[in-house]
Amino acid sequence: MANTASARKRIRQTATRTARNQARKSRMRTFIKKVETAIAGGDRSVAVEALRAAQPEMQRAAGKGVVHANTVARKLSRLSARIKALPAG
Repeated sequence: MANTASARKRIRQTATRTARNQARKSRMRTFIKKVETAIAGGDRSVAVEALRAAQPEMQRAAGKGVVHANTVARKLSRLSARIKALPAG
């Protein structure tokens, strides 16, 4: 158990940051899931809008260090490629 005041503070800070990071990552996953659902539905315009909403959320997570920047770039690239493969309409 934490013995010093500084150690107790570090535990509090870690708990706060962990909760915040989990929320960010969960929010990012939710946005990605909306894009996946739109792609599965086959509606290109809805998928494009979902990706447009998801992109800043994903980049924000990378900027805050929750996920690696390359991971976000890879996911965005793959999602946009799948959207491009959809028939226009």
